[in-house]
Amino acid sequence: MFQLKPISKQGIPEALQKAERYRLLNEPHLAESICQDILDIEPDNHAAIVTMILSITDQFGGHTPVNVNTARQLLPLLKTDYERHYFAGIICERQGSATLRRGKASDHFAAYEWLADAMEHYEKAEAVRPSGNDDAILRWNTCARLITNHRLQPRPEQHAEPSYD
Repeated sequence: MFQLKPISKQGIPEALQKAERYRLLNEPHLAESICQDILDIEPDNHAAIVTMILSITDQFGGHTPVNVNTARQLLPLLKTDYERHYFAGIICERQGSATLRRGKASDHFAAYEWLADAMEHYEKAEAVRPSGNDDAILRWNTCARLITNHRLQPRPEQHAEPSYD
């Protein structure tokens, strides 16, 4: 319907600053839009990819539904295994936290599953992390505390009775 207008390559650094500012102002949809404009010009712009993942996940649990796969599709664009695992963990952790914030008792199993998945990604990130980078450990600990503090547990296994026809 509308033909989007491209930004200039020279405007990318300032656009990145604006995207970060909009995230800080709790306007992640604006930051996401700016990142998309940047990625349309520079598809491999690392800072825009990271900011876009964070902007999308900032919107989890908000008024407008956001598909978790939108963020996951950006993971292959990241440069290292560490980043791919770490940001996969961020996506799962934020989805788990958003699920937990809904406050429904039935969501506790789903929140546990998201947080447990995040912890698996953080463990993979920890295994390949740069020296001195403990971010994955800090995030893993956060997930562990959320699970413990909210007394989250895995979904009970469904045991189907065999049919004896």
